[in-house]
Amino acid sequence: MPLIAIVVAALAIGFEQLVQWKYGPMGIIAFVALSIGIKAKNTIIGGVGAVILVMLLAQSG
Repeated sequence: MPLIAIVVAALAIGFEQLVQWKYGPMGIIAFVALSIGIKAKNTIIGGVGAVILVMLLAQSG
């Protein structure tokens, strides 16, 4: 069980660094809002984070 938690945490940190590198501070704000919204089960905060990430992804594509 601890090994799985370490692997998941490493993947989350890696994804966060990738988002910050590619999309800058706005990407990290969106990722944090999305993760807070999911953990708190708050659809408004999660939705705002998801919309910002989608807008950043659409802009780069």
